[in-house]
Amino acid sequence: MCGIAALQIRNPELRDSLGRLMYGMLCEIVDRGPDSAGLALYGSERLTPSGTATVTVLDTGLEADAFAERLARELPEGSDVVVTDYAESSLVNAKVEPAVLEAAVARVLPEGHVIGRGEHVAVLKGVGHPVELAEAYRLTSAGGVQGLSHTRMATESAVTASGAHPFTVSEDLCLVHNGSFSNHATIRRMLRREGVEFDSENDSEVAARYIAWRMSQGDDLKSALENLGEVFDGFYTLVVTTADGMAVVRDPIACKPAIIAVTDDWVAMASEYRALAELPGIEDARIFEPTPGVVYTWHVDGSVAEGATR
Repeated sequence: MCGIAALQIRNPELRDSLGRLMYGMLCEIVDRGPDSAGLALYGSERLTPSGTATVTVLDTGLEADAFAERLARELPEGSDVVVTDYAESSLVNAKVEPAVLEAAVARVLPEGHVIGRGEHVAVLKGVGHPVELAEAYRLTSAGGVQGLSHTRMATESAVTASGAHPFTVSEDLCLVHNGSFSNHATIRRMLRREGVEFDSENDSEVAARYIAWRMSQGDDLKSALENLGEVFDGFYTLVVTTADGMAVVRDPIACKPAIIAVTDDWVAMASEYRALAELPGIEDARIFEPTPGVVYTWHVDGSVAEGATR
């Protein structure tokens, strides 16, 4: 079944409250996916300090200090590596480019599983009750520009932290999915022929890889999602976030629920209205269900583009 909750904050005065608001939204979608959960938070000075790259690694098998020390030996002097453990997720920050940090992680942990990368996003995910995971991540104390959360009820692959959402397969690009794709194996084979590598057998990862691949070919986010609608079969609600934007799309039959609320201060999306009910100013929000097959995009600067129907 799975639950999705996403929030983009436009009013700078509310950004210190991002984690607290996301926690309230997450608590209302737990029964849609109680076996695992994940978060992506953008612009948090605690999780993604300015001037650093951030990489998240699952189950390193190392103490945080030992991991940081080994990474420091692989990076230029002055990289100021910091590793913080959040349950199964280890968050690594360093003053280098994201690709440089990820390459160093691969050298230190050749079998390590990187689940997040970028300059603006921190990805944390694991197995267990979503509220307990959110508390382990200290979600309520995090500020930021936007957040994305997912509670998973596994249908297509095993209950593991690597199979939890969001999928972050390129820098600062995150995807969550409620639904199922029937032709994901065919598309996976096509992408592998294009040189795309995969970390799991999850059908949602295929969608994330496809979007990242399309964008590497020149698509913007909206176009990539419109192309996905032409290629993927199945039923889905997708939310995709970037460093400065958020997009929502449902399949043309709208098999999976989604509701959007928009104010001058924020944009929010959730699988159920109850996840939106306590947001500040909800009584004055424009509330609607996204039209099937239409890509909606919002940018942190306040611009919106509501896309073409499939």
